[in-house]
Amino acid sequence: MVKVQCSIWICLFAFVCLQSACAKINHQPDISHTTNGNVHVLEVRDSINDYNIIDFGAIGDGVTLNTIHIQAAIDQAHKDGGGRVVVPEGRFVTGSIILKSNVEFHVTKNAVILGTTNPVHYKKFRWWKALVLANGQQNVSLTGHGEINGQGRKLSLHIDSLFYAGKVDSVDYNFVEMRPKERLRPQLVEFGDCKNVIVKNVLLKDAACWVQTYDRCDGLVIDSVRVVSDAYWNNDGMDISDCKNVRVTNCDIDSADDGICLKSHSYDHFCDSIYIANCKVRSSASAVKFGTMSRGGFKNVTIEKIKVYDTFRSAIAIESVDGGFLENIVVNDIHAVNTGNAVFIRLGNRKRKKTEGAGTLKNILIKNLKVEIAFERPDYAYDIRGPELPFFHNTFPSSITGIPGHPVENVRLENIEIIYPGRGNKGLAYAPLSRLDDIPEEEDKYPEFSMFGELPAWGFYVRHAEGITFKDVKLSIKSSDYRPAFVFDDVKNIDIETLKIEGDVKAKQIILYKTRDEKIENQERVDRIE
Repeated sequence: MVKVQCSIWICLFAFVCLQSACAKINHQPDISHTTNGNVHVLEVRDSINDYNIIDFGAIGDGVTLNTIHIQAAIDQAHKDGGGRVVVPEGRFVTGSIILKSNVEFHVTKNAVILGTTNPVHYKKFRWWKALVLANGQQNVSLTGHGEINGQGRKLSLHIDSLFYAGKVDSVDYNFVEMRPKERLRPQLVEFGDCKNVIVKNVLLKDAACWVQTYDRCDGLVIDSVRVVSDAYWNNDGMDISDCKNVRVTNCDIDSADDGICLKSHSYDHFCDSIYIANCKVRSSASAVKFGTMSRGGFKNVTIEKIKVYDTFRSAIAIESVDGGFLENIVVNDIHAVNTGNAVFIRLGNRKRKKTEGAGTLKNILIKNLKVEIAFERPDYAYDIRGPELPFFHNTFPSSITGIPGHPVENVRLENIEIIYPGRGNKGLAYAPLSRLDDIPEEEDKYPEFSMFGELPAWGFYVRHAEGITFKDVKLSIKSSDYRPAFVFDDVKNIDIETLKIEGDVKAKQIILYKTRDEKIENQERVDRIE
């Protein structure tokens, strides 16, 4: 009997030891790349080793500064080979915290990471400071149903007051916009040169600058992240710069600047193999945007199933203005309401590339898009609204524009519906067809759908382009407008098939100027001018 009992205890002890050993295994997400470059998470298991920040001295009273305690938990998890750093219920004030390889930072429900309003407690690896940082790490993740709150307005106003107290150099202050420059105002999240990154479920709120930036990362998954940031200027909801193998899904972005923004800051890197889907965006700038910074370039990007609402500028903005390439882009299934503009495609040349040459913009497919354009400004409910324009204008059309000698190439728009308010009148602003050559080129200017001033079409304005196809397109206008629906200027190879224009009774609705090689149905609606 004694031998039996001993055997049982030995077995139990062995079982407990086995469980303990298994518990120390740090399971990191297994990320694989499909043939089209999109990233799919095959398996995501929670790290078993938990490091509760309270065990390292953190106090969630909304007052105590916990930076060293939170960082100690992260450092210990990293030292042990990986694990999950847990933020329990409470309000934990902190300065910059630095994530490390094989560490999951998990903010539980009802937990808040609260950024301090003292700017001296923030650090940076790159251009700007941030609350949560990771640089050159791998297998890092930011998860949980809790909140990361930057207290962006209080923090920014504190920095502003330091300037007037003589503690901030004038070189760091924007005297035109009367606020501290971006490099002084911390972001919420910045990951740079990281591999295998997961950001999931967290609420990112009230940044002082951009909300989250991912620069030159490989294998990035952002899923079910919610952004609410109408705290201060430059509150981009999500910036992805020169990353590859990226998957962004099921996110809800409400931001006082661009919503989801792809950028290219490096001359030697570019965005590649990116998939963005099933997201909702509200923006006081553009909802989904390529650029403005576009040095290296963008290719192989698919964006689909996006809902846009209450957005000041464009539902979709595709811009290459810094010498980079932009090609092989698919935009599918976009539904936008109460939006200032539908589609803005722009190839420019700000002469910032080392060669100072213009880049390229080609092979763009936009399909299954429906947009309702607002007559009044769509972002009136924001605290931080988009800037007023310094000139009078009627509602802006969608536009596809290159520059002389550098056309936008191979753009196809298919199954498109755009509903315009109309009410364009010559008394407010006037761009007659007799003065098409007077529309400024603005080659080196900041790209925006309003950059040319009043435009001579209410539906689409296309200039310096080649290989433009409209198929199954419906444009409607609620009230009359003095302008035609389409103006094509210096465009080659135009193909228009199955076009419906409703609400516009003018006989000539498509204007061709300096164009050639057109294939357009219903030629009676076309007017070629010289």
